[in-house]
Amino acid sequence: MAKRDFYEILGVNRDASNEDIKKAYRKLAMKHHPDRNPDNPKSEGLFKEAKEAYEILSDEQKRAAYDQYGHAGVDPQARGGGGSSGFGDSFSDIFGDIFGGGSSRSNVYRGADMRYNLEISLEDAAHGTETRIRIPTMTECEDCHGSGAKKGTQPQTCPTCGGHGQVRMQQGFFSVQQTCPKCHGTGRYIPTPCNTCHGAGRVKQHKTLSVKIPAGVDEGDRIRLSGEGEAGVNGGPTGDLYVQIHLKPHPVFQRDHDDLHCEMPVSFTTAALGGEIKVPTLDGAAHLKIPAGSQTGKVFRLRGKGVKGVRSHAHGDLLCHVVIETPVNLTDRQKELLREFEEISQGNEGRNNPKTQSWLDRVKDFFSE
Repeated sequence: MAKRDFYEILGVNRDASNEDIKKAYRKLAMKHHPDRNPDNPKSEGLFKEAKEAYEILSDEQKRAAYDQYGHAGVDPQARGGGGSSGFGDSFSDIFGDIFGGGSSRSNVYRGADMRYNLEISLEDAAHGTETRIRIPTMTECEDCHGSGAKKGTQPQTCPTCGGHGQVRMQQGFFSVQQTCPKCHGTGRYIPTPCNTCHGAGRVKQHKTLSVKIPAGVDEGDRIRLSGEGEAGVNGGPTGDLYVQIHLKPHPVFQRDHDDLHCEMPVSFTTAALGGEIKVPTLDGAAHLKIPAGSQTGKVFRLRGKGVKGVRSHAHGDLLCHVVIETPVNLTDRQKELLREFEEISQGNEGRNNPKTQSWLDRVKDFFSE
């Protein structure tokens, strides 16, 4: 199958500048990158096709050869000479594949993903909110547009490796390839680095982002902001930002998935006689009837007063745990009434204090064995 024209692949004219070629490649690389299109052979093929076109057209010597001779001018097999050079190239290619070498390699890398820990209140997690965060990140240098070269100049092909990024060392009968010590594998060097980024092509900056928190998020949930990570290297796609959710401790509620738990202090008179009390919920106060004789530890369930999770179809429940509160700082009259109540209750422990009576029976049975 005949190869497509490199200019046609990138969608640029033959007189396009290096900057236009770079922008066109970056757009295609971000669209068809394998990380964004897993298990998609068509996108993978288009990505490789765009990468090959960019590698040729971004190099001045290779582009000149392509403009003059077409694909034959940049085809390594078409450029092989006669005599012993053909054997040497074939032999080195075999061992280059074994030892991870090759005539050239891509130096386009996807930007790193970032993580931001965001602490929110239980109310914001339950109802959803929108907040702004400020993060440090590596962005493309505006002065050199990511090339690393000073404005008005361009990176040059490395004279040591000829733009391959690797050099070949002859050790007897074998040929071994290693990373070029001058360009460190990039295949290019920058004679006049950019004054802003000092040749890195990226600078560290802070940016402010708006993050929408969906209703129902829980501790440990992650929100992905595509393309908000670090800038790619040599025109590679930008990484992603992952916002990690953490819930602040709440003074009243404890969350358990979609359910909420709270301790509910009840006076001993209300617990003994019964009554109605107000309990807090995330949507306001609710009324709860306390039956007479309620004990510490009894749990009342309020249906639908919990949290509706992100992946849930209904709200959770609010579970109120009764805690009988013992009165303190009693007046003389209150103490007198309590002593009178204690005297009246003598002899009726089994009726008025069933737990105490059953506990005493178990103690007697224990010592009688």
